[in-house]
Amino acid sequence: MTNGDWSPSFTARVAEQMRQARKAAGLTVAEAAQACARLGLAVPKTTITNLETGRRSSIDLAEFLVLAEVYKVPPISLLFPLAAEASVAVLPNQEIPTWEAVAWFTGETPLTEPAPQGSAREVLDTFRAHSDAVATAVTSTRLAKERRRKASITLDSGRRETLLEAAASYEQLAFDDCRELREFRQAMRGRGLVPPPLPADLLFVDEPEPQD
Repeated sequence: MTNGDWSPSFTARVAEQMRQARKAAGLTVAEAAQACARLGLAVPKTTITNLETGRRSSIDLAEFLVLAEVYKVPPISLLFPLAAEASVAVLPNQEIPTWEAVAWFTGETPLTEPAPQGSAREVLDTFRAHSDAVATAVTSTRLAKERRRKASITLDSGRRETLLEAAASYEQLAFDDCRELREFRQAMRGRGLVPPPLPADLLFVDEPEPQD
């Protein structure tokens, strides 16, 4: 497939996914246009209609993102329809499995060795690892609190002792997870990266260490 064939074909596929998403959202073209305006970007009805009917052969990126939000679908699912097509042409003369296309677009393509530090791929990997560290710390912290809460309300002394022992184990695990998260965020800042905000349960992770 040449570039001349690929570009309109790619646009047509995305436009069809957008049409289906609009229908699934239960919106008319007029309602979609009104919703875009409420989000701060006017997308005329004619633009949406021309795109869906193929009279428009290109997609404005800003309009694409706003329409994806209006239809409440991840933008990437409009580009690479996992449920609809087994493979897609991601570039001229380059057709690959749709899942591989998604991974390529998000920077998750497999590598035989780690990406060089500071490269775009390595920065993506760092932020994904940070997200995993946050999820781990949130889970262990909440489990520790739940075990401590259960111990505080039981009237059975034997069960209370067992629950307190379990709570202590979970609290140590939570402590270790939060400490690792703190060190991870400090390392990110040391590289000039800005870590994402923490959930309310973990705001203490960024608080200064108490001085003796």
